Amino acid sequence: MINVANTITVGRVFLALATLYLLWLPGDTMRWVAFGLTVLVMWGDGLDGYFARKLNQTSKFGAMLDIVGDRAVEMAYWIAFASLSWIPAWVPLLYLIRGTFVDAIRQVASEKGYTAFGEKTMMASPVGKFLVASNFSRFSYAVAKAVAFCLVIAAHTTSLETTTVPQVAMFFVYFSCVFCVIRGLPVLIEGKSLLKA
Repeated sequence: MINVANTITVGRVFLALATLYLLWLPGDTMRWVAFGLTVLVMWGDGLDGYFARKLNQTSKFGAMLDIVGDRAVEMAYWIAFASLSWIPAWVPLLYLIRGTFVDAIRQVASEKGYTAFGEKTMMASPVGKFLVASNFSRFSYAVAKAVAFCLVIAAHTTSLETTTVPQVAMFFVYFSCVFCVIRGLPVLIEGKSLLKA
């Protein structure tokens, strides 16, 4: 039986790469197509989890694949934007460094039976659970990145490049960066006890 959720997760990554390719093609039409496809890519982030629960296809592998897929998509977008000189190069570096350390700690936690989210979350403190594992925080973070990705693309179309959209887009880029750090710190702080153990 095909695991629908995992198929969506992997499909999101390939769709994201195809979408980003369009940014190097000339003309606003390609950028608006990329904008629309980016909405689909971001929507797919919630869709895989929905189908995993609905079809009872949840698994540790699926949860890990979801995190890996999310990381691949976000890094692809940030790197593409930096390559086009649309955002500063430190943005993908920040995400890369934060993601590497957080994922390493989550790997150790996984070996001890903990998960990043859910009932067996590795987060022990109420603040850590809220910032890292709560549905509200995870959803807000995903929306912030989705808005940033879409607005950065829209800001580089002829019709919007002389409006306030580029400034709003950069606000969401920086807001996402701050959110990224805020959600990563509890994992690093609370993860020390797992590493010592």
